[in-house]
Amino acid sequence: MIRSLGEPDAALVGHALGGYLAWTAAVMRPKLVRRLVVSSMPHPRRWRSAMLTDAQQTAAGSAVWGFQRPWLPERRLVADDAALVGRLMRDWSGPRLPDDEAVAVYRRAMTIPSTAHCSIEPYRWMVRSMARPDGIQFNRRMKRPVRVPTLHVHGSLDPVMRTRSAAGSGEFVEAPYRWRLFDGLGHFPHEEDPAAFSTELIGWLKDPEPDR
Repeated sequence: MIRSLGEPDAALVGHALGGYLAWTAAVMRPKLVRRLVVSSMPHPRRWRSAMLTDAQQTAAGSAVWGFQRPWLPERRLVADDAALVGRLMRDWSGPRLPDDEAVAVYRRAMTIPSTAHCSIEPYRWMVRSMARPDGIQFNRRMKRPVRVPTLHVHGSLDPVMRTRSAAGSGEFVEAPYRWRLFDGLGHFPHEEDPAAFSTELIGWLKDPEPDR
């Protein structure tokens, strides 16, 4: 996508599963990523370790385990005009809930044909590949350090991805790394407090010395 837009590289921003992909892109295609911003997702190796060894994170990530069943998760996501999407967004947020208009947009998006399946399949791969050759190879390749400036954003009340699971991802970054914990926010900092999130993001992207 970056190359199709005629750009040599980009500042890549990803949330949750998008953050997992952003971490991966920065390692696998470093020449395409100028700066990296990840929200609500630890580095893939840290995620894997937490899900396998931390009982509290395993319980917090119960939705990921539930996604492993065939067909049923997709059906639940789209039932009643994707009502489950709205419930999850509110259950996984802190006290500052996403506004109704934003939730409605996400619900409508989930009802687009094949969207539910495409949103579930990556989580199935993340779990099912752990003991398979493709997952083992991926985990080994992700030992390569991230070598671009990285901003890591997290909500202190995130019930899905615990703070201690995300914190420490800087050990995989050999570049300026900034950890930003938003007090009172949950799994969706960009929707719960868009002004604060955007201010942090834009300020960091404009900072010529992000390691300060």
